[in-house]
Amino acid sequence: MIKDIEGFLIDIDGTIFRGDELIPGAVESINFLKALNKRVTYVSNRGNITRRTCYDRLKAVGVDVLEEEILLSSTVMAYFLKEHYPLSYVWTLGDSGLKEELVYHGVKISETPEKADFLIITLCETLTYHDLNQAFQAVQHGARILATNADKTFPNGKEKAIDVAGMIGAIEAASGRKTEVVIGKPSWFMVNKALAQLDVPAEKCMVIGDSLESDILMGNMHSMKTMLVLTGNTQRKHLESIPKRLEPDYIVDSIYSIVKVTL
Repeated sequence: MIKDIEGFLIDIDGTIFRGDELIPGAVESINFLKALNKRVTYVSNRGNITRRTCYDRLKAVGVDVLEEEILLSSTVMAYFLKEHYPLSYVWTLGDSGLKEELVYHGVKISETPEKADFLIITLCETLTYHDLNQAFQAVQHGARILATNADKTFPNGKEKAIDVAGMIGAIEAASGRKTEVVIGKPSWFMVNKALAQLDVPAEKCMVIGDSLESDILMGNMHSMKTMLVLTGNTQRKHLESIPKRLEPDYIVDSIYSIVKVTL
């Protein structure tokens, strides 16, 4: 299964963690790949935390990880803005981690929503009416809408929780404007940065994740092998009638299946 694979793009939520709970065998699987000298990057649509926060979380449970191996949608959003709109000012709708990650990479935050060139939307687990209204004001005054990702839900313990699509929908419905760019999986922006980090051609890579519409679609769109794990958003009943573009190469109970089939 993995003999010819040189690089792995591994999702985090639903693949390594489910909510705050570590998925059994996840750490052993990643460290196993590292021991085989496979290149690994962690690609997550989480945009409301910093890369450092994610690094600390992975390191705390024993994952063999370097901070630069982690690509969050907040990190890639910062890269995108610095590369394409270095003089722009942004307003954010999301938890504090988004703003912290943008500032860390040199993105300028507008003093008021009315003066922002872009509104950046991500998950906001502390959302208030005031937050929504300020984001709305930014768009009303000309800010263009960008989003870290457009996932509808994410695995949160035994339940699903509303994701960034809920925040996007509120702003689009109120303003009549559409989101222009979504940075996270399955977009080219995320893949491009991940492949550059791995320094491995796409056809020698495998995506491992729990989401058909972000992880599996990303891999299929970019000629990578795909492995769907059933520890997160997707259950077997969801696989009964899916379009070809969402079909994974492998379906496994958990990421630990990599170890079991290789040994």
